[in-house]
Amino acid sequence: MSNPTWSQDFLDSMREQCDPPADEAVRLLFEREKITAANALMKQLVINENVSVEMLAPPLRDYFQRSGQLPSWTDMTLVHQGEELFSRYGPHIITALFCASLPSCYAAAKGVQVLHLTARLETDPYRRIMETAQMIVDVMAPGGLVQGGRGVRSAQKVRLMHAAVRHLIRRSGHWNFAWGQPINQEDMAGTLLSFSTVVLQSLEKMGCVLSDTERQAYYHAWRVVGYVMGIDERLLPEHVTEGFRFQELIQRRVYGPTPEGRTLTQALLEMMEHSLPGNVFDNMPATLTRYLIGDSAADLLAVPPSNWTRALLGPLKVLGWVSDDVVNLQGPQASKLIGLVSRKLLDGLLWVNRGPDRVPFRLPTTLRESWNVQGWERA
Repeated sequence: MSNPTWSQDFLDSMREQCDPPADEAVRLLFEREKITAANALMKQLVINENVSVEMLAPPLRDYFQRSGQLPSWTDMTLVHQGEELFSRYGPHIITALFCASLPSCYAAAKGVQVLHLTARLETDPYRRIMETAQMIVDVMAPGGLVQGGRGVRSAQKVRLMHAAVRHLIRRSGHWNFAWGQPINQEDMAGTLLSFSTVVLQSLEKMGCVLSDTERQAYYHAWRVVGYVMGIDERLLPEHVTEGFRFQELIQRRVYGPTPEGRTLTQALLEMMEHSLPGNVFDNMPATLTRYLIGDSAADLLAVPPSNWTRALLGPLKVLGWVSDDVVNLQGPQASKLIGLVSRKLLDGLLWVNRGPDRVPFRLPTTLRESWNVQGWERA
C-alpha cells in the first residue's frame, strides 16, 4: 500500500512546488549582477570543479554554505555499503543509467519538456549525458557523501543548475504551465528514483546478485543525495521497498508518448551504438534498453523491438562462449556478456571530448582498477 501522503492531490500540488532556497539564490544573482555576469558565474561553476566558494557572488556563496549539510538521519555505514556496491558493479550501473534511468526520464511526458528545451541531446548527446554520469561517479565514489565531499558539492551544483534552468525557462515564454512548474518536486523525485530504484531493478535484470542490505544501502545513499538536492522529505521514503512502490506510482502518473521523448531516446541509442567498438555489439543498446525498462515504456519511446538472438548470439560466438543457436537471457553467459558490454561502453565513453570548456571525465583510481576500464588513460 502506498504512503497515504502520496495522494493524487498531494502529488498534483508537488508539481507546483520547486526549490525556494536555490531559486532565491539564482533570483538574487540575476537581480544583482548583469545578465552577462550572472551567466558567466553560472558557467564558471560548471567548468571549474575546484572553484572557491569564497570567490563567488554573495547569493551563491550563501547558498553553498547553507545547502551542504547532510540530513540528521544519514547512516554512514549504509552509505559506505552503497559505495562498495557501486565499486563492484559500477560498469553495470553506468549501463543502467544509459539504458534504463535516462529512458525512464524521457518517458515522463511533462518532465521531458525541460530536457528538450535545455539539454539539446539530439545535437549534443555526449556532453550532457557524460555530465550526468560524472555526477553519479562523484556521488557514489568512496568519500563522495562525507561532509564537504565531492559528491555533495556535485549535488549542490546540480541543484543550483536546476534553479537556473527554471529561472531562464520562465523568462523564455516557451513553457506551458499545464505541465506544472519546470523541474518541480514530483519530477525531481522521479528522476532521483531513476538513479536508485530503477538502477537496482536493472542490476538484478542484468544478473547481478544483491542482498537486501545492499539494496537498502544503495537506496539510502541516493536518499541522502535527494535531501542535498532539495527534494521534499515527504518524497524521500525511508525504505527501499517504499521507494519501489513510489517509483511505480509516479510512473503511472507521468508516463506518456511524446515526440520529444522519442527524439531524445533516439539520440541516446545512437550515442551508445557509436561508443561501442566495431559491429560486434550492434543492436545491443536498443535490445538492452527494451529489456530493462519493459515493453510498455519502450513502446512509448519507440525503442526498436528486441532481438536477443542477433544482439547476443553473434558476440557470444565470437568470444567462443556458445556454439549453438540457443541463448538464455537469464543464464550466466548472457549475464557475463552484459558485464563485458558495460565495460566496453564505458571504455568508449571515456574517449569522449566534452568540449574545450569542459574537464575530462574523472574516474578515481580505485574505481578504474576495480572496473578494469581502459579508456580513462586517454580521457
